[in-house]
Amino acid sequence: MDTAVAGTAIGPMVIVAADQYDAHPVVQDDLAARVLPLPGRLAAAAARWRPVRNALIAATEKKIPGLWAGMLCRKRYVDDRLAVTDAEAVVVLGAGFDTRGCRLRDKQLFEVDLPSNIESKRARLRAIFGEVPPNLRLVPVDFESRRIDDVLAEHGYHAELRTFFVWEAVTQYLTEEAVRATFGFLAQAPAGSELVFTFVRKDFLDGTALFGGEEAYREFVVKRRVWKFGLLPEEVAGFVAPYGWVEFEQLGPGEFTERYLAPSGRSLPVSELERTVRCVKVVDR
Repeated sequence: MDTAVAGTAIGPMVIVAADQYDAHPVVQDDLAARVLPLPGRLAAAAARWRPVRNALIAATEKKIPGLWAGMLCRKRYVDDRLAVTDAEAVVVLGAGFDTRGCRLRDKQLFEVDLPSNIESKRARLRAIFGEVPPNLRLVPVDFESRRIDDVLAEHGYHAELRTFFVWEAVTQYLTEEAVRATFGFLAQAPAGSELVFTFVRKDFLDGTALFGGEEAYREFVVKRRVWKFGLLPEEVAGFVAPYGWVEFEQLGPGEFTERYLAPSGRSLPVSELERTVRCVKVVDR
């Protein structure tokens, strides 16, 4: 994976940290600001003032309308699923500065990410807690160059454990070969394991449906060429099936608005560009 992608790990958690100052935050996360590197902490601190927060939202929405709420809702959805799972382990693929490993101390959690992000995260956790929480394993890996199963095994993960996998905002940065290689690893999970992953729509990547995200298309697809892989919503079930997974739920603007935004009276748009999928492993491989 292009190491330039490492910097994209900060933005989602700045959004979570900023949203803590809203009267009805979508995600409850009092560690979000603390775990960020210094630039992210400064942005999150400034967001306590409503005009600054509005400016952050406006800048995000200019690039992709509905991105702000979409990021918050997908994270809330994962938190809700983790709250009810009986999985024996949690593996977060592309964890960035996610705080779930600190908030879910009763679960064995493995966070996989690029080496630069892992080292930055390790430094922040030591600054906050004096050590990396004992339930958390930080696993450095480049999805394009090393086998995930090998690296996870080196850090104490056992493939026979029924596992909850989180693969959030990563697939678009990978080649199809790397996505399929990761699903090859996921195919080894025992029945009853669960996977939540996100994908960018293929019709956005090929330029036929931009969903108001023309600026993002120019930056990520045309100029930097870091967004490479996508699916159409109707393709997901067929894509995951050969690896032993069944699509149970797929969420976009309608589902997220009904479940999380409307009940709290928040009138934020949610982008159709990215969708979230929950799958369950139905067969052992």
